[in-house]
Amino acid sequence: MEDRIALIGIIVEDLSSTGRLNEILHQYGEYILGRMGIPRRERGVSIISVVVEAPGNVISALSGKVGMLPGVQTKTIYSALPQRENSSRKK
Repeated sequence: MEDRIALIGIIVEDLSSTGRLNEILHQYGEYILGRMGIPRRERGVSIISVVVEAPGNVISALSGKVGMLPGVQTKTIYSALPQRENSSRKK
């Protein structure tokens, strides 16, 4: 399956979900190119950007699992670049 590049934006409003969120991101670590988190403690919210390169079904699964966590919202944006087969990733 062809890899895509995507940005997953995550808003965490229920900070008790951060432990499970980090477990999910760790499970998909081989696909994560970069991650940036901005805690807004005074507002009780965290904003996280995750850049991934993976097959579309993997990106959807990751975003879906994260979005099902209580108090967590996600939005995924896919690159318009042509897709390509990734043969360098370990299977």
